[in-house]
Amino acid sequence: MSEFAIETQELRKTFTTPFSSRAVTALDGVSLSVGRGEVFGLLGPNGAGKTTTVKILLDLTRATSGSASILGTPTSDPESRRRVGYLPEGHRFPGYLTARQTLSIFGRMSGIDKEMVEKRAMPLLERLRIAEWADIRVKKFSKGMVQRLGIACSLIHEPEVLFLDEPTDGVDPVGRREIRDLLKEEAAKGRTIFLNSHLLSEIELMCDRTAILRKGTIAAMGRIDELTRRGTTYKIKATGTPDNLVEALTAAGASIEKMNGHMVLNVRDVEHLNELIDSLRASGAMLHELTPVRSSLEDVFVDLVRATDGEGTPASTREVN
Repeated sequence: MSEFAIETQELRKTFTTPFSSRAVTALDGVSLSVGRGEVFGLLGPNGAGKTTTVKILLDLTRATSGSASILGTPTSDPESRRRVGYLPEGHRFPGYLTARQTLSIFGRMSGIDKEMVEKRAMPLLERLRIAEWADIRVKKFSKGMVQRLGIACSLIHEPEVLFLDEPTDGVDPVGRREIRDLLKEEAAKGRTIFLNSHLLSEIELMCDRTAILRKGTIAAMGRIDELTRRGTTYKIKATGTPDNLVEALTAAGASIEKMNGHMVLNVRDVEHLNELIDSLRASGAMLHELTPVRSSLEDVFVDLVRATDGEGTPASTREVN
């Protein structure tokens, strides 16, 4: 059994157009591994290669080179999709069906019998807070309710791997939190969740790790806290500090700003930080807080997407471990 739920190795995909012999590269050597029970986010601007990556994983298109597997099975093998649930972006259901009928159809298409569908349908609708609409035609549903029903359809056969594209699109803030909680519960059961979203705050709240695609390559990959950490900036709160300590720390090579009762230090490295902390303690100061200053995921994303070298080509890939 593979230790990874999803794995790609050097995925490349090129397209040619009918009216041009020039090839367009959608993916250029994408390698990633997603562990079982992990919530993994894939980010990138339009045209970065997110949709192409998911299509290859679902065998809706084939890679030009490289390999991909789900639960250890190559994605070219239909068996790889037997344990997969999928919620596409902008999905639609026939308006004349009820929620219960929609779930029944998706469950039967996923290979589970009628009795099992009936057993699972109502608990799922209850978890997604649309149980009272079970026998109402879908055409009367709001966009957020259709989104909830789509998540229910992706879970009806209890897949081991779940691909979700914009799962909270059109859902109100309370509903977004409920969906986040549900997905965390599913991950705690061992279900792997692969998430695409343009809502960076949702990725930041939900995902264990994320990868940021830029022009078909991985610009950065790692845990959210690692990606958003500013490596040499720390926030310190201390009491009993002598008036001249700021000057002393500045003389020791630290850049200091005062902000809301805290001092924000820019240091050279961890050893330099420890030297400054020793100076604080030696002065008789009491240290109450020391935390790394973090950027938002949006800041990291925008910086990476805009990052170019001197000639305007993509900056080199970085990975955080």
